[in-house]
Amino acid sequence: MVAASLGIAERQVAHTLDLLEGGATIPFISRYRKEATGGLDEVQIEEIKNTYGKLTEIGKRKETVLAAIEAQGKLTDDLRRRIGNCWDATELEDIYLPYKPKRRTRAEIARQKGLEPLATLIAMQRTPRIREAARRYVNGEVKDVDEALAGASDILAEQFNENERCRNCVRQQFRRGAVITSKVVKGKEEEGAKYRDYFDFSEPLRRCSSHRLLALRRGEAEGILRVGISPDDEACIEGMSRFAVKGDNECSRLVASALTDSYKRLIKPSIETEFAAASKQKADEEAIRVFAQNLHQLLLAPPLGQKRTLGIDPGFRTGCKVVCLDAQGNLLHNETIYPHPPRNEYAQAQRKLQKLVEQYDIQAVAIGNGTASRETESFVQSVRFDRPVEAFVVSEDGASVYSASKTAREEFPDYDVTVRGAVSIARRLMDPLAELVKIDPKSIGVGQYQHDVDQTRLKESLNRTVESCVNAVGVNVNTASRQLLTYVSGLGPQLAQNIVDYRKENGPFRTRRDLMDVHRMGAKAFEQCAGFLRIPDGTDPLDNTAVHPERYALVEHMARDAGASVEELIRDKELRRRIPLDRYVTEDCGLPTLHDIMEELDKPGRDPREKIKAFSFDPNMHTMDDLREGMVLPGIVSNITNFGCFVDIGVHEKGLVHISQLADRYVKDPNEVVSLHQQVTVRVLQVDKERNRISLTLKI
Repeated sequence: MVAASLGIAERQVAHTLDLLEGGATIPFISRYRKEATGGLDEVQIEEIKNTYGKLTEIGKRKETVLAAIEAQGKLTDDLRRRIGNCWDATELEDIYLPYKPKRRTRAEIARQKGLEPLATLIAMQRTPRIREAARRYVNGEVKDVDEALAGASDILAEQFNENERCRNCVRQQFRRGAVITSKVVKGKEEEGAKYRDYFDFSEPLRRCSSHRLLALRRGEAEGILRVGISPDDEACIEGMSRFAVKGDNECSRLVASALTDSYKRLIKPSIETEFAAASKQKADEEAIRVFAQNLHQLLLAPPLGQKRTLGIDPGFRTGCKVVCLDAQGNLLHNETIYPHPPRNEYAQAQRKLQKLVEQYDIQAVAIGNGTASRETESFVQSVRFDRPVEAFVVSEDGASVYSASKTAREEFPDYDVTVRGAVSIARRLMDPLAELVKIDPKSIGVGQYQHDVDQTRLKESLNRTVESCVNAVGVNVNTASRQLLTYVSGLGPQLAQNIVDYRKENGPFRTRRDLMDVHRMGAKAFEQCAGFLRIPDGTDPLDNTAVHPERYALVEHMARDAGASVEELIRDKELRRRIPLDRYVTEDCGLPTLHDIMEELDKPGRDPREKIKAFSFDPNMHTMDDLREGMVLPGIVSNITNFGCFVDIGVHEKGLVHISQLADRYVKDPNEVVSLHQQVTVRVLQVDKERNRISLTLKI
């Protein structure tokens, strides 16, 4: 079933599930088990895992449903067969609905009064004088004919609600033409001004984009909007009437009335809730996908690398916090300078910076992009240093969260939050991935409506994204923080801490095999993590590559056959080119793995990320007041959504490039055109100072 739904061969799915159930991680399977999976990538493996998980959940629910119906003594062979063959969660709940334990409903009260036979009589629509027939049911509990007929109608209404055909008829109308509407709650117009676009909103549900739907639901949760989903009521009632109303007598009219009541009171609210939940889930999935995509790009942003860096957390009144870090990111010095108003100690701040750059042999400057960022960037560029020093503006999103966290307190117990924030800014320039893994991804500032989506699914998706990025780059086991090691395939928080503790007690790891000496590092954990951990200056050159230790003997065999050492094989490209890879194919090691090994030997220890490029905003742009329509300006893509992208042009408010303004062609996904942190040139279309909105275009 998984294979059929994903269009992947059964053999590939079976082997992948075997590996997952055996404790293998997705990064490990996609990188080191290509022969078993047929070369499936991380996305496909994750789809297999998720689809299998959903079907397993339905399987468990089926067992619960079967047991509940059997306990009532109502489980027939036909019903058992229907449930056994059902793998759709909605259909399963429809089958179970008539047998589900109920509250004390109007229909249940009518049944207790003995009115079910009357309901059956009405449903048959053959009795010409139903009021006379109803008199037989008037007794102490039923005071008159009208009450008898009303009770019987309540029973019919509930039966229609539990009828799969009726529910599917309404579902079909919801799918075809349901409209989502919103109205402002009376008296909330001023408080909910930011939802002005949705004060009187209406759109077909199937066309409502995820960001609009999440905005509507947020407005509803805040008590600003009333949101509803409704199909064509007449079409729904007419559709059900076709098979429920069979004549034109008094019974038929009672059936039609019960049907209308059932639709309005039971079926429509139930299906509306179902579609509200399904549309919200779909919107969540889209928002989470966009967030994960942005996070992936952010984590794999170009690093400066191991350079001695000066970090500045800019500020006006409180000054600019300055830190100096060595090439490994260790804090060497910190102090505060005041080049801006109100203190205006410009010359003194210049001299301090010159002295720090010289004293700590600084190679680059990282400036936070918050308050006073542009002014600080101009100030740094005005300072004449005794060497070339490039200045970079770095996103501060989440730096304050990190600086107040337990992790930051453990790293810098003797420093306040301002110093820790400046250190984080500098380290983000050196290695964005290593620093950003210390922060809750939701605080990094690249998502939309992240607090409105399913938090469990968001956390799972973002954790998988971080894990994927960390393992794609690889980790230096001798310098990585506990937080970074946590995301390495097969490790987790406890083993990551044990590795850090081992380093402190025994010094740096010399070989990957030394990892087996770490407390609680078993053979399975070693298998999963070893290929992703690097030892740049170890005794074995293969330890600084993504070649897995299980293939070391194979590489040594190749080297011997070539009459060389492993070191010589790595150094000599021509030697590697002459190796006949077909000769080394085995049952569990095919050409995909052999090609991967050759790529690793070609560039041992390589970082797959691009090189960082310096960037400068227009020096004349500082606030929205400086903007004019038609201006062409440099900018940096700061966030990507499914309706466009936001660009920082250096005026504190980000400008929006709507998806229609990304290119001179139809764009389905903004990621086709832009990427996070991409340097772009934009033209100003409109400046709305009242709502702090800037409209931009890439169509220069």
